[in-house]
Amino acid sequence: MKEKRYAEVREAHSSERRTRSGRRIEGLRKLSHYGARGEVRMVDVSEKAVTTRTAVARGFVSMKPGVVRAVRRLRNPKGNPLEVARIAGIAAAKRTAEWIPLCHPLPLTHIDVTARLCQNGVEVRSEVTATARTGVEMEALVAVTAAALTVYDMCKALDKGMEISGIVLLEKTGGKSGDYFRGASGAGNHQNNPKKTTRSRGR
Repeated sequence: MKEKRYAEVREAHSSERRTRSGRRIEGLRKLSHYGARGEVRMVDVSEKAVTTRTAVARGFVSMKPGVVRAVRRLRNPKGNPLEVARIAGIAAAKRTAEWIPLCHPLPLTHIDVTARLCQNGVEVRSEVTATARTGVEMEALVAVTAAALTVYDMCKALDKGMEISGIVLLEKTGGKSGDYFRGASGAGNHQNNPKKTTRSRGR
């Protein structure tokens, strides 16, 4: 009797694993970078319309008060970290397809990266624009990531305990999927109306 019960339990667990596995595969099929059998692929965007795409992203580098003061007074062994971070972010955005394997190389028409010194660190923002068949979200995110890493590199002689956090997409416009705006609470608001777009500053 016990052996029969154990067999039933094993079969139930096995069935549950198969069900979970099946759901996982089904989930992968809904992602554009996966084929019908779960293999990765580069999405074919040939049939998509060429439209103006924009994206805005943000990141933050937390610092000790002493490091913030040193940056404000430009007392840094490597020079001005904010300006170098800006250039690094712009350069990185242009090479996003080399960072992210399945991204499409895009003809970017505008990149703006800002690094603003705050009370407890540096806020990095990027705005990217392109007229293309796919969006520039990854370019904006890569820009702030590279800029934040550059701030760390420029200031690590003063404090290796700095923390990079809060790298998020704030908004994107253009394309079939519509516009996206991140709310103050962190939740995204997806507006399925590609004809109505909001222009980003600095375009």
